[in-house]
Amino acid sequence: MKRMFIAALVLIVAGSAAAQPATFPAAKNALRDLVYHDRQEADKGTFYCGCQWEWAGRHGGRVDLESCGYQVRAQENRAIRIEWEHVVPAWVLGHQRQCWQNGGRQNCIETDPVFRVMEADMHNLVPSIGEINADRSNYRFGMLFNTRLQHGACDFRVDFSQRVAEPRDEVKGQVARIYFYMADRYLLRLGASQVKLFMLWDRQFPVTEWERERNRRIEEVMGHGNPFVTGEKEWTPWITLSGAGLEMAESQTQRGHHPVRGNAASRIYHLPHGCPSYSRINSENLVEFVSAADAENAGYRLAGNCR
Repeated sequence: MKRMFIAALVLIVAGSAAAQPATFPAAKNALRDLVYHDRQEADKGTFYCGCQWEWAGRHGGRVDLESCGYQVRAQENRAIRIEWEHVVPAWVLGHQRQCWQNGGRQNCIETDPVFRVMEADMHNLVPSIGEINADRSNYRFGMLFNTRLQHGACDFRVDFSQRVAEPRDEVKGQVARIYFYMADRYLLRLGASQVKLFMLWDRQFPVTEWERERNRRIEEVMGHGNPFVTGEKEWTPWITLSGAGLEMAESQTQRGHHPVRGNAASRIYHLPHGCPSYSRINSENLVEFVSAADAENAGYRLAGNCR
């Protein structure tokens, strides 16, 4: 019953025919409750290091560093907490949108519905140790044969001077198929060297049982899976990209779709017209609804300064 209730709540908050979470915070909550709720054991664990964690806070967790032999490199506070990593970095997503040039990530969140859809895409999000998330930054993936391990036994390498990171073998195939999915769905430009590397990883590290199950769980929430996981699509030099995610977001814009915005901290909602604080909600607290009725059904009340 609890899982069914959470699933229904996600659908209400998502507010789209495809049931995709409308914001990054909503996506993190859905991932915790519906996808990774049983994946925190040491033999499964965090994406890059396989570390065990315990859930804590609204959508994060506290890492057991001893479970995987992890050693803090520089940021102890971030090393002990779970963060949600964009495998294709938000920086990469934003730099292919004009909104980033006009004001960075926050401007994209406030003004670009396509960026919000990409940022909240659950297929592109994985649980990571915060320090690894920080060290990976927006670096491209590559092979680092002469780079030593910098985080104890965690098999993750990063070359800060070259701005390159190499994940462990267990997730290289999944990384490749996530990049293929994001490029296909949102018409992202991938460099020739990255494509060559990901095609190699895709062949060398086939789809795992957990990757299939993860895809199935996310599809239940979002309404669509990753075709490069299911085998419906294969990346080739002559592939035709679908752009399905762009079509969905842009069709909403053309129809004049402006969601009602709620503040998860205050439980107050703001209308797209007549509410001065509509664009001032911190992205961490932003929740979107199709209508005021949906917001009120979820326990929110109208902001007092709306005219």
